[in-house]
Amino acid sequence: MDVAEHLFVRQSARVASVLRKIVVVIPAHDEADRLPACLASVAAAADAVELPVTVLVVLDACADDSETVVGERVWVLRVSFRNVGAARAAGFAAASVADPTIWLASTDADCVVPRRWLADQVAAHARSFHAVVGTVAVDWREHSVATRRLYDRLYRVEATGRRHGHVHGANLGVRADVYWRVGGFRALPVGEDVDLVDRLVAAGTRLAWDDCNAVLTSDRRNGHAPGGFGDFVSTLARDADAAGVAAGDAKHILDACLL
Repeated sequence: MDVAEHLFVRQSARVASVLRKIVVVIPAHDEADRLPACLASVAAAADAVELPVTVLVVLDACADDSETVVGERVWVLRVSFRNVGAARAAGFAAASVADPTIWLASTDADCVVPRRWLADQVAAHARSFHAVVGTVAVDWREHSVATRRLYDRLYRVEATGRRHGHVHGANLGVRADVYWRVGGFRALPVGEDVDLVDRLVAAGTRLAWDDCNAVLTSDRRNGHAPGGFGDFVSTLARDADAAGVAAGDAKHILDACLL
């Protein structure tokens, strides 16, 4: 064990006396193809912490085989909202009460989390942060190199000082009592993550803006949330392919899509 790992184990041991469990909530709408990889990555992240981890998948109006790929050790909540904000809120409500010993983490069914995803959130809590706001990286498969380059330039635009400036429901963590104190997720069709973080900031919450544990998300063209991340990338693709829009000229797209 190297020095960094030794310090992390000691830090995790200290916080274990405060946090008693972690709950990971994953909303899913027709994600049978992508959900297994997501759950495998979350399981690996759970193995990297000493706290018990519960995983809850919120199956929102699924008409495919999503439920059959979940597995026996994962909790399932079935809803019919067709609304990612409502699905996330329902999952968090089913998973916790306003308990300062519970840590809530959020990702998406088309994402793969890094192995230290939960471990570093626990470590941030040990440093007296009550919420962690992380970044995403894109698993580029369906879009052009021009789209990728434009996206990369735009994504860097928002970074200022110690705040990377991005908010994603795919990479969030918050202590349960803090989450409930600001009212939790709202039933918004898009931007429920930004709305929550805005209220956390307004409440004076100590936020860790983590840019070291990017969650890998898909670049699929058929995004499940109109106006969400998938639509944002598709909009960039049209601009990049049509005219090679410069990052400064397209910044309004980034703002409008609430990255």
